[in-house]
Parts: sequence; C-alpha cells; structure tokens
Amino acid sequence: MNRLRTVIAAVAAGLFTACGSGGDAAYSPDVLVGVGGATLTRAELKRMMPSALAPDDSASLARVLIRRWIDEQLVDRVAAQEVDLEEIDRLTAEYRRQLIMTQYRREMSQKESDAMFVPDSVRAYFDAHKDDFVLERPLVKGVYLKVPDDSKSLALLRRLYKSEKEGDTDRLEKEAPKASIHYDYFRDRWVDLEQIETRIPVAFGEREMQALSSHHSLDISGGGFVYLLDIDDYLPAGSPMPYEAAKPLVRERLLTLRRLDYDKRLRNALYAAGVENGTVVYPNQNPLK
Repeated sequence: MNRLRTVIAAVAAGLFTACGSGGDAAYSPDVLVGVGGATLTRAELKRMMPSALAPDDSASLARVLIRRWIDEQLVDRVAAQEVDLEEIDRLTAEYRRQLIMTQYRREMSQKESDAMFVPDSVRAYFDAHKDDFVLERPLVKGVYLKVPDDSKSLALLRRLYKSEKEGDTDRLEKEAPKASIHYDYFRDRWVDLEQIETRIPVAFGEREMQALSSHHSLDISGGGFVYLLDIDDYLPAGSPMPYEAAKPLVRERLLTLRRLDYDKRLRNALYAAGVENGTVVYPNQNPLK
C-alpha cells in the first residue's frame, strides 16, 4: 500500500508539473478535460456516444465516459512507472504479426486447390499411426431404453432389447419409441460409455463394469422407471481407438500438420521473393549462410 501511495504521489506530481505551467489557457475551447498533456475533446466524446439517446441518458453516459477516460489516463501513467513499456511494445508487435500471419494464412489456404483432403488420406494416416490413438474412456455398442415401470410393453421390451434376431430388432424399432421415455439403438456405432452412465441413476461400480465388459445386459429399476442396457461390444480405456472414434482426431491432426507445412512454405516463398526483389538486403556478408 505504501509503495502504491508513493507511485501515485510521483505521478500526481508529474501531472501537476505538466498541467500547471500552461493552466486552462493551454487548452482549446473544444477540450473537455486534460490529463498530463493528453486531452479529451467534445468531438472525441461525441464519437464515443451512441445515437438516438434521450437528453438525460446522454448526459449521464457522457459523465461516465469522461470519468472512464480520466481513469484510464491516470492508470496508464501509474502503470508506466512500474511496467517495462518496451517489453509491452515488443509483445504487442509480436501479437500483431501473429494475427496478420494467421489471417493471411487463412485467406490464402482457402484459395489453394488442395484445400480438401485427398480421398482415403484420413484412413491412411490412421492406419500408419494407430499407436497414437488410445481410448481415454470406455466405448460401447448396444441398446439403451428407459421405460416406465408400469408400462404394458415392459415384458415385451425386456425380451426384445437383448435379442439380435432381425425380426426382433425390427419389432423393437417399432415398439420402443411408443413405450419408452428414452430409446437409443447403437449396435452399429461406438458410443462413449459416459453418455450412457449419466442416463442411469446408479453408480457404475465393479459389478456393473464387469457385466458390461462381459457383454452382458443390465436391468435396473428405480424412481418409477426401468433402465435396460444391452452391450454387444465393449472397449475399455487404454484400448486402441477404433477408426470411427479416431476419425475426428485424425482430421484435426492432419489439419494441424497442413497448417504447419503451409506456414513453412509461405515463409520460405516470402523470403525468396524478398531477396529477389531487394526487399531483404544484406549490406555485407549474409549472416544466414
């Protein structure tokens, strides 16, 4: 706190020195307020104000904006005593270059004829790097239903949901949407087990996980509902990731590799052009050789 008071006092002294010599006569009639040589004019304030405000609202907002401007000027001057402004300028310039590069890369890459992935390139990359893609959570295939425990169709659904006969599957597709609150058929695709766990109001302990890993069914009652889950296939955490689950990750990795390669090619092309047209000049010996 004492350190803050000292800094503020020093800045205040500087402000008084800067402003005191000229007095009010140093400012033009259009200036609303001055802080250490910086000024806020009526025209600048007008540009800050939204149009179509009621007079009372306009006056209130003007006071808020003026005070905010004063506070920003004072804080900037206090911070300038403690912050390495050259480092701030360097970071700002670096961030600006990154923004320019990112935007330029985005616009130029969209124009490239090879913007789309070559057919089968995602699958080819996955096949060559399977060890890089490992499951963090279990995946399952199967059927899930949430059925009212007084449903007249409960007995039928209990028989159908575990059956893999084509006729039973067709009948399940017909009966389940009418009799169940939730019905999800995912025998043909991998689903994160966590998505299923959150729908069933019980903790999945060792017994439940053993049942799942053994490709068994769960039949759990609670809260006026029966939860039916039949697992056809189960992949525990740590298993190699199936292609269907890995595909989005592979595409993202390929996009990252593409961006890195594009950056490299773009920088090299710009450098070569700069040397050729004289924008990049080595007055003496080239230090890069």
